[in-house]
Amino acid sequence: MANWFETTKRWARAIKRDVVALWIAARDQRTPIAAKIVAGAVAAYALSPIDLIPDFIPVLGYLDDLLIVPLGIALAVRLVPTVLMNEYREDAARREDKPISRGGLIAVVGIWIMISALAGWFFWRQLAR
Repeated sequence: MANWFETTKRWARAIKRDVVALWIAARDQRTPIAAKIVAGAVAAYALSPIDLIPDFIPVLGYLDDLLIVPLGIALAVRLVPTVLMNEYREDAARREDKPISRGGLIAVVGIWIMISALAGWFFWRQLAR
């Protein structure tokens, strides 16, 4: 049981480090453009102070934390050249502060506003009949 717990803790630390490394990669000129786009999107979402699917929603709330973010990280890491990714990971490990993505926050809030507007429009149309 302790071995599983330690493995899980190491995995969680690696995820956090890789998110910061991808944040760094998205801002580095040496990173290829496709990798920058994916790394930036993954880092913005993972570092956003709010989730697209709030955690209080049963099962779905943790789906992004357990599935979407790790899969996005895996894709972005594959796109970033290995030598650069190792450098970004070292830089991320040295950082004590975790960046916050205001862009990710704005994107998530924007998506929720669009969903709310579409739902309101749909219900308004149903009531108008």
